[in-house]
Amino acid sequence: MNVLQALNGSLHACMAESEQVYFLGEDILEPYGGAFKVAQGLSTTYPGRVITTPVSEAGIVGLGVGMALRGLKAVVEIMFGDFIALAADQIINHAAKLRWVSGEKVRVPLVIRTPMGGGRGYGPTHSQTLEKHFLGVPGLRVLAVTALDDPGGVLKSAILEDDDPVLFIEHKLLYAKPVISLVESSEFSLQRSGERYPVYHLTIAGSPPPMLTITAYGYMAELARQAVQRLAFEHEIFADLVIPTQLSPFSLDPLLESLAKTGRLLTLEEGSHTHGWGAEVLAHAVETHGPRLQAKRLAARDMPIPASGPLEKSVIPDVEGVIRAAREMIS
Repeated sequence: MNVLQALNGSLHACMAESEQVYFLGEDILEPYGGAFKVAQGLSTTYPGRVITTPVSEAGIVGLGVGMALRGLKAVVEIMFGDFIALAADQIINHAAKLRWVSGEKVRVPLVIRTPMGGGRGYGPTHSQTLEKHFLGVPGLRVLAVTALDDPGGVLKSAILEDDDPVLFIEHKLLYAKPVISLVESSEFSLQRSGERYPVYHLTIAGSPPPMLTITAYGYMAELARQAVQRLAFEHEIFADLVIPTQLSPFSLDPLLESLAKTGRLLTLEEGSHTHGWGAEVLAHAVETHGPRLQAKRLAARDMPIPASGPLEKSVIPDVEGVIRAAREMIS
């Protein structure tokens, strides 16, 4: 099963389990099933609860907020993550605040799914990684799935178990990746902590004590996994890889436990470098471990994403960049 199939199966399971679940978005009806086909089959199986919408991201999210206030569990699809900015007012000033300003009289069980990231040559307005602009918003949870373990289970928990609004990030390049079982890998030791929104801890099986902690999420976690493998076998540099599912609010205990052993931290993200997720993670780490921590951030360059393939590759982090940064930190 790949990540797309896992997410699609989760949506079907949620709609089968609860008649309160409604699905909203642009071009989601059959035979199209959404731009990336995550909604495939939903409108045929649940025609009364799958609603195709006008091209208005603010309107779609606003409708989802209203449905959630009436006790439904709305799942909203934003076709490209770049368009999430059009719904920022509904997300930040309405969905995230209504529980607070109502004195806990209402909840907003709303999941906003959207694909982020580059790698497909879609250009500057369809390839961005914008979730960093929503981190730290009180009342809003931000999640990002990977190809590890159970991405569909994370989505199902967000839809059926979370009573607060969730921004659910899916990287476009993850959709075709096979889901990696925690028990099937003989090369890696894979551990999971946390229940609803897990943190994954990956090391080379049987390796010496780690010299470096790397943390990444989403598709960048896949690149980090490849880098950890090559660092071990090509350069004898052994690293812990810590992969969070929940980006905001921060939950850094597994990362801090690893740092207590290594004293070195490398963060990896696809969003632009300045004021990013990695900067906030490093700030938390320094507050805990003090100035003795050796740290470095890897992220996209502070510029729009080019449409040209070679230029796009020069802007977004890659495996070679992770290896190079790790070697510099160790040397």
